[in-house]
Amino acid sequence: MAANNRRMSGKKGAQVGSGGQRRRGLEGKGPTPPAEMRKGHAKQRAAQAKARRAQGRSAPRGRGGRSNSELVVGRNPVVEALREGVPASTLYVQQFIDNDERVREALQLAAERGGINLMEAPRPELDRMTNGLNHQGLVLQVPPYEYAHPEDLAEAAYDAGEEPLIVALDGVTDPRNLGAVVRSVSAFGGHGVVVPERRAAGMTAGAWKTSAGTAARTPVARATNLTRALEAYQKAGIVVVGLAADGEVEVGELEALDGPVVVVVGSEGKGLSRLVGETCDFRVRIPMPGGAESLNAGVAAGIVLYEAARRRA
Repeated sequence: MAANNRRMSGKKGAQVGSGGQRRRGLEGKGPTPPAEMRKGHAKQRAAQAKARRAQGRSAPRGRGGRSNSELVVGRNPVVEALREGVPASTLYVQQFIDNDERVREALQLAAERGGINLMEAPRPELDRMTNGLNHQGLVLQVPPYEYAHPEDLAEAAYDAGEEPLIVALDGVTDPRNLGAVVRSVSAFGGHGVVVPERRAAGMTAGAWKTSAGTAARTPVARATNLTRALEAYQKAGIVVVGLAADGEVEVGELEALDGPVVVVVGSEGKGLSRLVGETCDFRVRIPMPGGAESLNAGVAAGIVLYEAARRRA
């Protein structure tokens, strides 16, 4: 009997202060949700995969990527970058800095532009940031540049009801040449510039300065492989024209400039690389009665862009 009492005393019953948990446990939980909404169900996984595929088709094409952030170091370079409208996220100022005219101008320009954080930092911290460069107490951080995808340039032109006019750079490594090309593309109504991802100039502070602010409205696209990007343009019905000192056609005689065209400019001295040159539909030369062997990328692009704009006017 004692054992029986122990078994009975071990039974669980309703407890005071349970908050009605046992009562709620007896309540129904509503209708069973469809399989597509039940976590872990095979049909739910299939529905999620289908949604991801649909999203991948409707999402915009992946962009050309981002560059790394850059530091402009030194009083004069910082002031010049701010004057030229180079994008900036943070201006670092050394603690207890000698407040000369350039420091005051940098602070004033940063305040007038807005959106630039002002950070005071001890000299050792600025030394660490700049790897020991002579920063003179001023360091400007330039945010990463957002590159477009090469095909975005042509699509933007067609969306605007215009024939694409694009410049591609092959082996151009000087950011100032890139900035000059961006400026020419903007001046003559072009739709952007394409640069290779490797062994090529990128949109650095120097390129921004040379572009004289036009980089803010002229997109630069980055191609993983320039030859494949040019072939994709050709498949889209765009003529690829390469500039070469021994080109078969003079630029003034090229009727293709009337329509959709990509102008490929090589490096000064080396010109176009072999694969890029073989990909071009036309190889065009710029007549130079003065006898110069070659032109830098900015000048060469400007001449061809002017001819294209003249024909399209």
